Amino acid sequence: MAIDKVSLDSLRIERGAAESRERRPWLMVAGAAVVVVIGIVIWLIARPSRANVRVAPAHAVRGEAQATVLNATGYVTARRQATVSSKFTGRVLDVYVEEGMRVMPGQVLARLDASTPERALRLAQAEATAAASALEETRVRISQAQLDLQRASSLQKQQIQSKADLDRARADLNALQARLAAQQDQLAVSRRAVQVRQQDVEDAVIRAPFGGVVVSKNAQAGEMISPMSAGGGFTRTGIATIVDMDSLEIEVDVNEAYINRVNANQKVEAVLDAYPDWRIPSHVITVIPTADRQKATVKVRIAFDVKDPRILPDMGVKVAFLDDKPSKRANTNAVLVPSDAVRDEKGSQVVFLYRDGYLARRPVRVGELRGSEREILSGVAAGDQVLARYPEGLHDGQRVKLKQSGTP
Repeated sequence: MAIDKVSLDSLRIERGAAESRERRPWLMVAGAAVVVVIGIVIWLIARPSRANVRVAPAHAVRGEAQATVLNATGYVTARRQATVSSKFTGRVLDVYVEEGMRVMPGQVLARLDASTPERALRLAQAEATAAASALEETRVRISQAQLDLQRASSLQKQQIQSKADLDRARADLNALQARLAAQQDQLAVSRRAVQVRQQDVEDAVIRAPFGGVVVSKNAQAGEMISPMSAGGGFTRTGIATIVDMDSLEIEVDVNEAYINRVNANQKVEAVLDAYPDWRIPSHVITVIPTADRQKATVKVRIAFDVKDPRILPDMGVKVAFLDDKPSKRANTNAVLVPSDAVRDEKGSQVVFLYRDGYLARRPVRVGELRGSEREILSGVAAGDQVLARYPEGLHDGQRVKLKQSGTP
């Protein structure tokens, strides 16, 4: 019996279509997951980064305070600083110091090649020895001449020898005594020359003139060094630069129109640019009695009342000259914040507070400037965290993150 082909085809199972229907949901899920991941990556890349900010606590004003009469900027300088060099041109054999090393007075910093001074010293010593030997010979000759003079005098008295022979013996003695005096002077000169050559040998050893810290190492072993510039050559003019850290002070230029507000021994508050939250008590040493006609300023020297290893030469510093007479403050609710924390916005003074990772804008009423701080009469309470030295473009409610300690 013939089998109907159409009937058989109706009984066939379409496995490809069934498998395609089974895989379609999994492909949709995987595709959706990929889209979600891509979206998250794009959001992470495109989202605005949180600004880094530095905060400082607002602290209450004491009942008695000193007002600032003048503000100025300057630099930390060293009163005793020296670039140690040699007295003669020579080749460096060894250098025993590095930057940051503390040295004591007289400590050996380097050694130069002293072969030529040593040879000159040996020559001077030989000349001194020869002069001493010649001097001894002359003394022996003087002793013989004295005996000859005595003999000639005795014979002349006995009319055995003529007076001319006596005069000749006396002249020989006088000549030898004059030669002795000259040779004594020559021996003294030779001995002085030995001392000079010994000093030349000692000068090949370069020592620290005073105690301090090495801030720069200017020469290496094998280089030539000279006390004078070599005119564009490779000769160094110094071994190292030493700074006496105990002699650090501040030099500021004060406008001559306000120099009448500065007095000797006046109290000063100094703030280093590197440590804006550290107020260093200081005082005026002296006002240099001359003005700079180019800048119309007068230089003022200021001493640190506190020595600290964080204070380094050539650091930038802001100083506030304080009034000698402290004044009583009637407003006991006033607080002090860094002066950089106060911003002028269209004639009104505002600060930004940091609270749980977000900014809060606060209008404030400001008082007088006290060194590196500004007095806030209202709007901020003691203990509030205010933003200091913050970037432009911040707004109320913005999310920020604190800048880590030591981050510039």
